[in-house]
Amino acid sequence: MAIWLTMFFAGLITFGIRLSFIELLGKIELPPPLRRALRFVPPAVLTAIIFPELLLHEESLNIALGNPRLLAGLLAGLVAWRTKNAVLTILVGMAALYLLQTLIH
Repeated sequence: MAIWLTMFFAGLITFGIRLSFIELLGKIELPPPLRRALRFVPPAVLTAIIFPELLLHEESLNIALGNPRLLAGLLAGLVAWRTKNAVLTILVGMAALYLLQTLIH
């Protein structure tokens, strides 16, 4: 029961934090330079999440052709760039990773 309560309250706190920013930013007019800067937050966060997964293996840099995550990520990036379709990008990336892991390892 303690785990369920912890999950419930963690979700409630997360919801409260997000709602507070929505309420706060909905009532305050942000200066244009700050609004422009905030547009770069999502790509920066996504990059910080994705690149370590693609480039690091056991805490060391792995940019070899034998790195299936890097190859699948490059293929997914190419699909995203050419099609602008997020679902297709995810499906191609997942399929490529599965196939490359099977073939390389």
